[in-house]
Amino acid sequence: MSQADLTKWDSRYRDGSYSDRRHPTALLSRYIDELRRGSALDIACGAGRNALFLAESGFDVDAVDISAAGLERLGADAQARGLEVRSHEADLENGIPARLKLNNRYDLILMTRYVNQPLVKTLVEKLADSGIFICEQHLKTKLDVVGPRSEAFRLAPHELLDSAQALRVHYYREGIMTDPDGRKVALAQIVASRGGDDLFAV
Repeated sequence: MSQADLTKWDSRYRDGSYSDRRHPTALLSRYIDELRRGSALDIACGAGRNALFLAESGFDVDAVDISAAGLERLGADAQARGLEVRSHEADLENGIPARLKLNNRYDLILMTRYVNQPLVKTLVEKLADSGIFICEQHLKTKLDVVGPRSEAFRLAPHELLDSAQALRVHYYREGIMTDPDGRKVALAQIVASRGGDDLFAV
């Protein structure tokens, strides 16, 4: 990420942007009761709404983002709520930070609205044998929806599905959806696993 982009994100978090978006991603919320508890990795976590939700739900959480300001907000919120989340400041365009050791495997990896397709292969390799990958990305569309204006930050139809070919897909959807705050958004969503049938808690 360029220094200009980093400065932009830090400024947004320090100015209080997204402070009203404390709800977890709807796809994660839908599946949370079915997921086996264990270790979780939240990729491009921002201010940590999903990381906090996972910690509250009983997961041991690592959260990674490039924005120090976003991670500061995550740390303050975690402390206020009596939760523990390990935060890692890193530019994910350079891959997974080395301090997340290569032999570390996660029971759940979450990647929400952060486009970095080459990283997906690495994340698949970081899944435990029965690990779950939950990913949600902005989808290219001509409709008036929220999200990035540049198509560089949106995926083409089936692009997310193609990137997860090494996994067993349990759920996949593309289309116009409504966020919990009522905003219309074009998304591609996937829930997939590395392993067999007995992967969920129920």
